[in-house]
Amino acid sequence: MALLKPFRGARPNKTKAQRVAAPPYDVVSSAEARAYAKGNPDCFFRVSRPEVDLAADVDEHAEAVYQKGKENLAAMLGDGTLTVDREPRFYVYRQRMGDHQQVGLVAAASVDEYDRGQIKKHELTRADKEDDRTRHIDVLGANDEPVFLTYRARPDIDAAIAQVTSSAPEHDFTTDDGIGHTFWVADPKASPSIASAFAQVKVLYIADGHHRSAAASRVAKLRAGQPGEHGAFLAVVFPHDQLKILPYNRLVRDLNGRSVADLLEKLADPFDVQRNGQAHPEKLHQLCMYLADRWVTLEAKAGSYPETPTGQLDVSILQANVLQPLLGIGDPRKDPRIDFVGGIRGTKELEKRVDSGQARVAFSMFPTRVEQMMAIADANEIMPPKSTWFEPKLRSGLVVHLFDPR
Repeated sequence: MALLKPFRGARPNKTKAQRVAAPPYDVVSSAEARAYAKGNPDCFFRVSRPEVDLAADVDEHAEAVYQKGKENLAAMLGDGTLTVDREPRFYVYRQRMGDHQQVGLVAAASVDEYDRGQIKKHELTRADKEDDRTRHIDVLGANDEPVFLTYRARPDIDAAIAQVTSSAPEHDFTTDDGIGHTFWVADPKASPSIASAFAQVKVLYIADGHHRSAAASRVAKLRAGQPGEHGAFLAVVFPHDQLKILPYNRLVRDLNGRSVADLLEKLADPFDVQRNGQAHPEKLHQLCMYLADRWVTLEAKAGSYPETPTGQLDVSILQANVLQPLLGIGDPRKDPRIDFVGGIRGTKELEKRVDSGQARVAFSMFPTRVEQMMAIADANEIMPPKSTWFEPKLRSGLVVHLFDPR
């Protein structure tokens, strides 16, 4: 069962919500966070990226940075920028991007269910990032940013969420990137019916936020036996049929000593090659390659990839048939010759990088499907790096889960 609980959220008031809300900590550099927060004392980067309030030469992982985040959160709670609800409740968060809309429940998810594998993961975490978020959350005494979870959609849950969204929202604003953000505060009387509906969900899946969830688990163990709500972590939970995954495209700096003609010849073994191709794949197992001022369409031949959940991913097919054997990219996590470009930046960005000489070849990918991600998690397999790009990104600061007693 999916054990999702209401909680006493710390939230910005109506006049400050848009000023507080900030992008996730891990989609910006330290310099970008500083520029974003400049001139806005309410910006949530002062909690999630607190180095913005320290000297530019301070290591973003220094102990002073974590302590500054704790100080800034206390200041926001003290001056009324954030106010804690008097009783536990659920919240609902809707995002709009063009004609796409996704509506999720904001709740406290169970660390125990994560540890038992009922909240399933599909990515490996990096030790340094996990260490950073563990220290950040532990010092803060709070989950300041949500984990993005999903579940197989159910009509009864849709109906329960619709009951909340039928009332007037607490916040409704559009950010500079054109994304609409609407936030509802659910009546505590609705909590039992919402929790009961989710109790019928067998498993949840992490869509984005593997480091945050792993860190929450570590913090719960560090604080075992201590008072507080550290056995839960902040999450926004969306039905799978509302999620939008964009492709995660690839760029490679050189051809590993190969000529264009040689590369095209070798590609004809695992792929059907159309030399006058298009920039965007139209279906699974079709890739588009930008090389020598033209797009080439590659369609994987039957038998050129294993029929396993991970082996059937287009990023796996590219890695196994092109990047490793032909271009010499053995470990895409570490090889400096490969770069990754989120699909929201479009294929024009790929053309620009290749035409400018920053890369020699680019690959435009078909988006991974949510069902593929779920199948991989169900099989306890791990997706290759940079397999999914979820859009839009959740804004941080709309609600904080405090687990230290207050």
